[in-house]
Amino acid sequence: MSSREELERPIRPRYARIVGLVLGVLTVLGAVAIMVLVPLVAGVPLGPVDYLGTTALALLICWFLYRQASVAAVPDDDGLTVRNLFLTRTVTWPEIVSVRFGQDRPWGYLDLAEGEELAVMALQQADGAYGRTEARRLATLVALHEPGRH
Repeated sequence: MSSREELERPIRPRYARIVGLVLGVLTVLGAVAIMVLVPLVAGVPLGPVDYLGTTALALLICWFLYRQASVAAVPDDDGLTVRNLFLTRTVTWPEIVSVRFGQDRPWGYLDLAEGEELAVMALQQADGAYGRTEARRLATLVALHEPGRH
């Protein structure tokens, strides 16, 4: 992989993905355990609504964990697509003024030309040095796409 390809690969958090996967597996195992063990151990029969409710709750939790684990910032020639927990937004390179990633915030932010800021949950403080390296990589991409630098 060339250094340009390495620079332009998607930015993804490290620990959020691991935690999401582990909690997803635990959620599924917990739901199955509830549906199997409650009738056996407690002697309380579960009806179809109980099974449906437990399954629906487990699926909802797994969906949320999937969204958290799949946050990313994906660069391309035109700009950056930022996928956060609930919203996905694409901004062009000229719209991005700077990248901020400081100790006082849980994730990174883009300062945009119109004065707005955009959270980039793919840059996580919880990732420590890895997160700082990814923030520098994103700042480098922004600098490379400044007008007149092509």
